[in-house]
Amino acid sequence: MLSLSPRGTASDFWRYAAPVLALALTALITGALFAAMGRPALLTVTTFLITPLLATGGLEALLVKAAPLVMMGVGLSIAYRANVWNIGAEGQYILGALAAGGLALALPDAPGWVIVPLLIAAGLVGGAGYALIVAWLRTRFNANEILTSLMLAYVAQYLLVYLVTGPWRDPDGFGFPQTALFSDAAGGPRLIDGSNLHLGLMFAPLIALAAWVMLGRSVLGFQLRVMGQAPRAARFAGFDENRLIWLAMAISGGLAGLAGMFEVTGNQGQLTINLGPGYGFTAIIVGFLGRLNPLGVIPAGLLLALTYLGGDAAQMNLGLSSAITGIFQGILLFCLLGSDVLISHRLHWKRRP
Repeated sequence: MLSLSPRGTASDFWRYAAPVLALALTALITGALFAAMGRPALLTVTTFLITPLLATGGLEALLVKAAPLVMMGVGLSIAYRANVWNIGAEGQYILGALAAGGLALALPDAPGWVIVPLLIAAGLVGGAGYALIVAWLRTRFNANEILTSLMLAYVAQYLLVYLVTGPWRDPDGFGFPQTALFSDAAGGPRLIDGSNLHLGLMFAPLIALAAWVMLGRSVLGFQLRVMGQAPRAARFAGFDENRLIWLAMAISGGLAGLAGMFEVTGNQGQLTINLGPGYGFTAIIVGFLGRLNPLGVIPAGLLLALTYLGGDAAQMNLGLSSAITGIFQGILLFCLLGSDVLISHRLHWKRRP
C-alpha cells in the first residue's frame, strides 16, 4: 500500500514540480468528470485549454485577463510570505476600481497626461486604504484577518451595487446598472493601436520584477520573509511586527486596487455591477500556484486567465455550464494542496504485513 514518510529537508524539486503535477491531475480529473457527463473527455479538455489560444485575438484576450490576476497575485504573495493572510483582495480590487471610476466620472474633460497618473494613484490609495482597515483590526483588536478581509469583500460588492444602481447610474443608460462611459483619455494609451492592450499589461510584469527584487534584495523583503518563516526570531531581532503587517496589507491591497483601476478604465470603460468574475479570489490560487514567488506568479496568472477563456469556449462550443471555470479552478487548488505534501514527505509503496 502507499504510505507517506517525512523527509529530512524540504524537496526543492517538488517545490516546483508540484504545480506541474497538480495541473496534470486536474486535467485528468476534469476529463473524467466530462466523460461522466457524456462529453468526449479529450475534446472537452482540448477545448478548455487549447482552443482559446488558437482563436483570433486569443492571445490578446489572454494577456488582458492575466494582467489583473498577476498584479493581485504578486500582492498576495508578498502578504502570504509575511504570514499575513489577506483573503479580501476582491474587495480591495473593487475599491480601487470605485476610486478610479469616481475620479474618471468627475473629470471627464481632463487630458490623458493628467488623468492617467491620477487614476493610478486613486486605484492604489483605494485598494490600500481598504486593506488597512483589516491591518488596523488585527493590530488593534487582534481580529483574524482572514475573516475581516473576507467580510469586507462583500461590503465592497454591496457598495458597488449601490453606487452603480443609485447615485452613479447613467441617466442615459436605459435603466441598466452601469455608469456613463469614461473618456477615451481615462483609458490611457494602447500598447498597440486598435487593440485592447492597455497600460496594465506593461505594469504587471514590471510589478512582479520589482516585488521579486524587493523580497530578495532589500531589508524590507528580508524582514517580511523572516516574519513569515520565524515570527519569534523576527520579534527577537527587534522587527516591528505591527509595522510589517500594515506594510504587507498596504502592498497587497494597493496592487489589488491598481488591478481594479486598470480593469475598469483600460478594459471595461465604465463601472458595472460585474467588475470581474471573482478575480480577487482566483488571485489566491495564482499566488500559491506561483509558489508565492512574484516571478512565478506570471505564468500562474496566464494559466488561470486561460481557464476563463476556456470556460467561455466550452460554453459556446460544447454547451457546458458557466460554472465549469470555477470547477476547474477548485479542482486545481485541491490538487495543488495535495501535491504540496510531496515537498515535505516521500511517497513509497509499503507491503502489508
